[in-house]
Amino acid sequence: MIRIRFALCVLAAASLLPLAAPVALAQNFPKGPITLVIPLAPGDAADIGARVLAEELGAALKVPIVPVNRPGAAGVIGANSVAKALKDGHTLLFGVNASLTYRRVLDPQTVAYDPTKDLTSLGMAMRTPSVLVVAGDAPFKDFRGLIEHAKNNPGKVRIGTAGSGSVGDFCVEIINSLTGAGLVSVPFKGAAPAVAALRGGHIEGVVLALGALSAHLRSGAMRGMVISTRFPEFSGIPTLAELGYPQNLLGIWLAFFAPAGIPAEATRALVPAVEKAVKNPAAAERLAKLGIVLSYAPPADVVAEIREEHRTVEALARKTGLIK
Repeated sequence: MIRIRFALCVLAAASLLPLAAPVALAQNFPKGPITLVIPLAPGDAADIGARVLAEELGAALKVPIVPVNRPGAAGVIGANSVAKALKDGHTLLFGVNASLTYRRVLDPQTVAYDPTKDLTSLGMAMRTPSVLVVAGDAPFKDFRGLIEHAKNNPGKVRIGTAGSGSVGDFCVEIINSLTGAGLVSVPFKGAAPAVAALRGGHIEGVVLALGALSAHLRSGAMRGMVISTRFPEFSGIPTLAELGYPQNLLGIWLAFFAPAGIPAEATRALVPAVEKAVKNPAAAERLAKLGIVLSYAPPADVVAEIREEHRTVEALARKTGLIK
């Protein structure tokens, strides 16, 4: 009888092993702190957003998330470093669409990765409109006035952007193709130096993420000309479509990624943690003040958006003559 009971206990324990295995695997990740590469300059609104979400992600995973800024080349430098990182799930990217689509279309020889093959999407994080602003005391009061001024002063209206191949850089070309204004795109190494140049009177305007400009718009130091999509707090800034043009400015989005080929248990832990972080109401409230909208979408949707945006940007680039 004792032998029979012992055998039954062994069989019962063995039957539970398949159920216990996934839990054990999940507990193997993470094994320590996770590095989050932010391909933007410190102090950028999206950088602040990344750090807010890093706190939430760390709370969900119960390990420290260490933000590391690796700006340059419209986000390409940071993205490339993660694409080549150790495939253990402990190095993540807060990727911006400038380095995932725009730069690959406009300057493909500088991009050594394919985000749909060399990176693993973990979920969409945030969106923010692009907005063209000028100084609050500029002689022109609206977009049409800016365009008229640019045409009357060819080559003298300079518009700063966050970098060559950035979304803002592309938006300047869209405006030129639609209006013939001849605006001169001036790429800076991030949003902060572009804003400083406008405040110092060295350029006439900037096209940047709304988050980098919201405080200046509130104070009246800057005035919005056009925006990629309407934003409730700044409802007086129109879109190009509302002004009668066939194409709007393009917006900015950011998502979480890991190197391709990370372990399945890492993906199983990271994807729900990203979703939980992005859907946190307190984080959403903090970032809304910066003009940032937290907007979760699952990994497959991010991959689909990259592919669709690549087609859209490529078509626009050909139409505007940026590529042949």
